[in-house]
Amino acid sequence: MLARLEKNEPGTKWFRLWDKVMDARTLETGFLSVLRNDGAPGVDGQSAGQFEAGQKENLLKLSRELRDGTYRPAPCRREWIPKAGTNEKRPLGIPVVRDRTVQAALKAVIEPIWEREFAERSYGFRPGRGCQQAVGKVEELLKAGHTVVVDADLKGYFDSIPHERLMAKLRERIVDGKVLGLIGQFLEAGVMDGMKGWQPTESGTPQGGVISPLLANVYLNDLDHDVARRGWEMVRYADDFVILCRDEAEAQSVMEHLKAWTEAVGLTLHPTKTRVVNHGKGEGFDFLGWHFERGYKWPREKSVDKLRTTLREKTPRCSGQSLPVIIASLNRSLKGWYGYFESSVRNVLERQDQFVRRRLRALLRQRAKRPGSGRTTQDHQEWTNDWFTTQGLFSLGKRPLRTSPVSP
Repeated sequence: MLARLEKNEPGTKWFRLWDKVMDARTLETGFLSVLRNDGAPGVDGQSAGQFEAGQKENLLKLSRELRDGTYRPAPCRREWIPKAGTNEKRPLGIPVVRDRTVQAALKAVIEPIWEREFAERSYGFRPGRGCQQAVGKVEELLKAGHTVVVDADLKGYFDSIPHERLMAKLRERIVDGKVLGLIGQFLEAGVMDGMKGWQPTESGTPQGGVISPLLANVYLNDLDHDVARRGWEMVRYADDFVILCRDEAEAQSVMEHLKAWTEAVGLTLHPTKTRVVNHGKGEGFDFLGWHFERGYKWPREKSVDKLRTTLREKTPRCSGQSLPVIIASLNRSLKGWYGYFESSVRNVLERQDQFVRRRLRALLRQRAKRPGSGRTTQDHQEWTNDWFTTQGLFSLGKRPLRTSPVSP
């Protein structure tokens, strides 16, 4: 198949794919990816580890069901996940392990077809691409003078993709009826939502499904190419995208086009979150966890809040864990956060260091049976910044940074 992809032009229609999806080797590869990602159990309560215990028999059964046409996906288990910095929650659909395995096999077969179709400025959930490259492209365009930014937000995108229109897009490249039927089954399997029981999924592709990000990229692919043909500079990561313009007039044209395009394909621009930002005049905008303003970037407020929530959970004053164990746990979170935000302005990173040390001083005061919050001069003298360094605490602000200005 990969050899044929090299020989065929983009736009080729693919007929014989089903044998590759149900092949035992493809399913095994799919399950291994599911096992690596782990994840919560679906409606049947089975974990990836439990599936692994009977891996050979489970995969043979899946292959047999796909071959004889008796395979049916189970409903997703719906969980409501808090949205950082708000009182809102977003729905997450968790398929059972066996369905995640089939979705992973299906994705492995059809993703190479669509990878040849996807636009250059699409970065989300694609092989060899990620947030860092998308953020780098935004910085590059800002420096090149594209400082009027259309900050777009698609309202409930993953839950509102029209099924029939999505299937029509897939049929442009895939003609194998069994593969298309399998995708349709996943889209229409419904969800189990707590006390509400089974709920139909009349639109959307549930977040949490292995195949969902690919299908979401397929549906927005036309927008990517349409914007590029018009000469506009868009950077997209899944449903999160910005279009960087040279002036207000261009930005207004972009806004009008986005409103017309989304309405035509059954999507909705968020009326309050979609806006035009003049970065050149000091206005700021958020993208992929970052805040861009006045030529600098630093973690957006929600990213900081999420980190601090994690740090609070790891440093309760009543913790019975030893200090080395607490610091080791903190370091895992701090290093992971630093890995993404290391190019932030330095003073924002230093403030998170101060927050961590303050939490630890309060904990140590509690153990010394002294009331207080760990902010006194005595606390700073007893447990200095350097002392925490000798205890092995990872410092965000003292690490060598690629870009380390201090925000004005």
